[in-house]
Amino acid sequence: MPTPQYSEPLSGLALSIEDSWHAFRLNQARRRGWNITVLPYRGYGLSGDNGWIRVLGRVVMSKPGRLVGGRHLPDVVADGIRGWRNFVSPTVLGATVDVTVGDLHFTVTADRGGVLDERLAVNLAPGWQKIVLCPRDEDGNTSDPVTSSVFVVDSAQTHGVICDVDDTVVVTALPRPMLAAWNSFVLDEHARNSTPGMPVLLDRITRDQPMAPTLYLSTGAWNVNLALTRFLARNMYPDGPLLLTDWGPTEGRVFRSGTQHKVDRLRRLAEEFPHISWLLIGDDGQHDPEIYAEFARRYPDNVRAIVIRQLSPSQAVLAGGRSEGIMGSTPGIPWVYASDGGRIAQRLEALGLLTPPPQLDADIEENV
Repeated sequence: MPTPQYSEPLSGLALSIEDSWHAFRLNQARRRGWNITVLPYRGYGLSGDNGWIRVLGRVVMSKPGRLVGGRHLPDVVADGIRGWRNFVSPTVLGATVDVTVGDLHFTVTADRGGVLDERLAVNLAPGWQKIVLCPRDEDGNTSDPVTSSVFVVDSAQTHGVICDVDDTVVVTALPRPMLAAWNSFVLDEHARNSTPGMPVLLDRITRDQPMAPTLYLSTGAWNVNLALTRFLARNMYPDGPLLLTDWGPTEGRVFRSGTQHKVDRLRRLAEEFPHISWLLIGDDGQHDPEIYAEFARRYPDNVRAIVIRQLSPSQAVLAGGRSEGIMGSTPGIPWVYASDGGRIAQRLEALGLLTPPPQLDADIEENV
């Protein structure tokens, strides 16, 4: 593969160093007899004659027997995985992957970080669908296939949920550098805490709209996708694709902008699903209120309501501050601002955006 040429001196140097490091680790893995594999990430798509799916994954090298079907062995998962393990697999730059969707076959290429992110023109039925990913090594030989999932949105669907991850569904305090390093690299993934009331809230929203897409948006690295997916399942959150980013440098920037990542992903979703009005859920510890307000002003027809989880004073300090004064800046779009999932649910019920739970007393009296 030819060495990329970068125009910005500082970011170009950072990119060159990163590429050299990846190439060194890749060559070491090949010499040790490691296997090429795909870590499958959940994707999404749209049904209909002009249907499509977005295929997500990451191509890495792994020791023989460490991964089965692109996933860690069950006994390793049961014992817990330290965060640093998510970052040690050598990535395969520009890897070729065969994608099978039903009777259709495609060939796609991973980016310079080994990340697979491709949109394919296919017409699938709404709901969760299975696809097969099969990577090829440097000699063109195929490796073991892995199964991935995509959620196909019905073209008639009008509602959806976009939910932040850090300090919204999982308590992370990520913006502080030392805490970010501890949470990401040292902490056992089983030790992470779920945000109070949020699993029940998202489950109720999903039950109201079973075919509505739920997407999780985070500034976290693609490396933690499978760990976050396990966390969401373990804490009974609705299934949904994770939209993450690459922590490495980019063309023109030494450090990737997490805020810009969220802005770009939201705009892409508005373009991909112009018929969907989103319930935007985040917290007030970073820039979610400003990001969501800007999105609502740009795409008012694509925002059903903005929900902001209010951090406690100590959480707000750890998370890097609190945004205030932004509520009400989007005429016609309601805001919900509360400290936990239970209080958020009550306010959504009052707005008519969430079906109230059944009355237990009435049910008991009826069954007596």
